[in-house]
Amino acid sequence: MKLSANHLKRYKEIGLLLWKYGHSDLVKQMGAAGTLDVGEVEKSGNTRGSPEQFADDLEAMGPTYVKLGQVLAGRPDLLPEPYTAALARLQDKVKPFSYAEVEQIVTAELGVRMSKAFSRFDPEPIAAASLGQVHFAALREGQQVVVKVQRPNIRLQIAEDFEVLGQIAEFFDAHTDLGRRYRFLTILDEFRATIQQELDYLQEAQNLVSVGKNLKEFQLIQVPQPVADYTTRCVLTMDYVRGRKITSFEPLARLDIKGAPLAEELFKAYLKQVLIDGLFHADPHPGNVFLTEDGHIALLDLGMVGHIAPGMQENLLKLLLAVSEGNSEEAADIVVRMSEKAENFDSGEFHRRIRQVLALSQNQGLQQLKVGRTLLHLSQDAGGNGLIVPSELTLLGKTLLQLDEVGRILDPEFDPNASIRRNAIGLMTRRMKHDMTQGSVLSTLLEAKDFVSHLPSRLNRLMDGALSGELEVKVRAVDAKIVLDGMQKIANRITAGIILAALIIGAALLMRVPTQFQLFGYPGLAILCFLAAAAGGCWLLFNIFAHDQKTPKKRVP
Repeated sequence: MKLSANHLKRYKEIGLLLWKYGHSDLVKQMGAAGTLDVGEVEKSGNTRGSPEQFADDLEAMGPTYVKLGQVLAGRPDLLPEPYTAALARLQDKVKPFSYAEVEQIVTAELGVRMSKAFSRFDPEPIAAASLGQVHFAALREGQQVVVKVQRPNIRLQIAEDFEVLGQIAEFFDAHTDLGRRYRFLTILDEFRATIQQELDYLQEAQNLVSVGKNLKEFQLIQVPQPVADYTTRCVLTMDYVRGRKITSFEPLARLDIKGAPLAEELFKAYLKQVLIDGLFHADPHPGNVFLTEDGHIALLDLGMVGHIAPGMQENLLKLLLAVSEGNSEEAADIVVRMSEKAENFDSGEFHRRIRQVLALSQNQGLQQLKVGRTLLHLSQDAGGNGLIVPSELTLLGKTLLQLDEVGRILDPEFDPNASIRRNAIGLMTRRMKHDMTQGSVLSTLLEAKDFVSHLPSRLNRLMDGALSGELEVKVRAVDAKIVLDGMQKIANRITAGIILAALIIGAALLMRVPTQFQLFGYPGLAILCFLAAAAGGCWLLFNIFAHDQKTPKKRVP
């Protein structure tokens, strides 16, 4: 594998990171390819890093790796809890860039000076993330807004990072068992698509509009709407939400919040997004969920959304119901149907693992029960047993895991499984209504019209054939000749046995009839019958054993 000179430094940094956090075997395999000095890496990374240091290392490597850390923070199936807890700070505590750069980007994107577009623009950001940061501002007409500004030169930097990561992922997929099992290149392609989606603020503005429209029926949930005239690919202006992150409330302050109805409505809204709308907010970590001053929930940062096709929606609904009911066999069968099977797929081991996962989740109390974590464990066990699960399942598991955490903050007694069961009937009814679109109804009516219009002629042909004797019913039985041959052999053996029995009985009766013809001092006819029965019996036994020995045993599939 060849790397350009500009990428060697980054390649070394990644090797050092892997070595430092316990993946020396992967580093050695990279060194075997001739593009990494393992000795140099070993000297630089001779100390084992802590979870907090891991978060610092990712932040120092740049925005792409900060975003990677944010994704890993929501994946307890991939990292231990101390690491996910340490990475959680990357979700909303990233170093901001300077106001001078903010002013330069906003002016270039909007095509006017900041003072002409805004009557107020705070230099200090409200929040800073991996790809951009948010400032409070006010439009000339007085509307209070927030302006999300993309980090300078972020697109070029991310493109270069993904080029290096792509080469490493390709190497791992080709030369390591871990890569062949998890297909790092496929995961990286999905990660790249997600980041590219988040870098397009025009797409995020459309996501705000679409999700806001879909959730309009939920009175306790709001989605800030974009200001179209002040939005470009790198600048997003949207409504200002008065409120606080739910994680900023102290435990005593949460007692004053009516959290139970908020948690129930939030979870129901996400089920509708996933299972009916097919478009859902895929990053509801606590930093993106606000509690407004009027007691509502506001969903922020819709750069990362998930899309689910109708067929996959039905499978996910069935899977959620199976998980909520603890039906491990049904859950395993659904995962198998919706996944791609590898050559090493072990169905028995996979079903056994799913039984363990669901049994463990059902035995947990409400404080530990997390449906999102269960789905992620299902995905992990599927990958470990030769199944390649669709990305929608993993994304849904991550989303529901974050949602579980939000629900526990709002209401410590919230039970997501019970919420799924409560809303299942309503969701299924709405799915049926949702599928009954004008186009599908017209298509069904056209098919029904075609069936009805051709039915009389088809029935006439059927009746004419029956009356004329030309109607034939052909039944094709599998292995019918073999079955009939076997039955005939059985009948022949039974008949032979009956004849032999008759000879023996007849000989016994003839022994009492005196005759001049004798053999061995006994009536000759009786002895002949006995000899014939003995010869016939020997022949029958020989035929049975010889035939059974020659007949090949068929393997039962």
